[in-house]
Amino acid sequence: MLPEELEPALERLRKEISEMHGYLDIDNQRKIVAELEERAAAPDFWNNQKTAQETIAKANAHKALLKPYDDIVAQLSDAETMFELAREEPEGPGRDAAYEEVGTLLEHTEEAFETLRTQSLLTGPLDRCNAFLTIHAGAGGTEACDWASMLQRMFMRYCERAGFTFELMDSTPGDEAGIAACTFAVKGLNAYGYLKSERGVHRLVRISPFDANARRHTSFASLDVVAELEDDIKVEIKPEDLEIDTFRSGGAGGQHVNKTDSAIRIRHIPTNIVVSCDAERSQHANRQKAMAMLKAKIYEYEQDKKRTALERFYGEKGSISWGNQIRSYVLQPYTMAKDLRTGQQTANVQGVLDGNLAPFIAAYLKWKSAGGVARAVEDAE
Repeated sequence: MLPEELEPALERLRKEISEMHGYLDIDNQRKIVAELEERAAAPDFWNNQKTAQETIAKANAHKALLKPYDDIVAQLSDAETMFELAREEPEGPGRDAAYEEVGTLLEHTEEAFETLRTQSLLTGPLDRCNAFLTIHAGAGGTEACDWASMLQRMFMRYCERAGFTFELMDSTPGDEAGIAACTFAVKGLNAYGYLKSERGVHRLVRISPFDANARRHTSFASLDVVAELEDDIKVEIKPEDLEIDTFRSGGAGGQHVNKTDSAIRIRHIPTNIVVSCDAERSQHANRQKAMAMLKAKIYEYEQDKKRTALERFYGEKGSISWGNQIRSYVLQPYTMAKDLRTGQQTANVQGVLDGNLAPFIAAYLKWKSAGGVARAVEDAE
């Protein structure tokens, strides 16, 4: 950043942070946190475990906005101080280096500001929850199964970048390559809020590695995203409505082969929703995780029934084929990843496939907050 660009950049950032202070209602957030912390300091605070945990969770939710905001304000203050010191330096390499340092700090501050602005768009009641993601290979045969495995890797890499934990719960291999389907749990603050934007059909265009004639193929895979519900959200599941099967989960073979029927598959008969889990060697642990996932999917299903578009259960993706995709990833004859809802695009497709989804997620949240979803179908929240 050139020296003559620094002062306008500082002024712009001051204005944007001032506006953020208003629409985030920072003063009121601080007041709420102070009240919650005062409540937590009471001697009888832990007499009611449930209320205590809810109070701490609320305080942490407010602090999740306040801390990055305070960090940004502190970084801007440091940049302003450094800029004033740089202007007092005599002309020469020392002054140039000081201006360069100010520019670097400003760039980091602007990145943090954009991250917080995106986070501030997470206003849904379930946005802060963990998430369950399910990938299904669609039209395209072996190509689609390979594409589904590429998507699984993409979301794993995104989770690493975002600081989320990623646990594979169930996976069905493709006939020749890749995966036919998989389900995994993503844990972390706002995991569902960010990943709900990825719900839909993803389309890949490339030269097929499975085609001896090196022809271009189009493949499809879908992603379904549901929030892991918190304990205060009740979903009635009658035992007589469940069909539960146990089976032996796959393994590496040899001494590591699973010799017990620890994997669980549960079908909810009224809705025909099926979930399965073979992540653990304990049948009980797999059953707990499968029930948590079933609860989340039934809640999503019931919420969708209240909307006018009943087919919304599987999101905006519809069938897993041409004409229903939310995003296209083109590797041949040119390189382009483009979101068909927001128009967000980049030529760095490899970077996207390596987990750089933040620009697409931010664009979706801004599009949604600006009323874009009203032109499509509302997100389940």
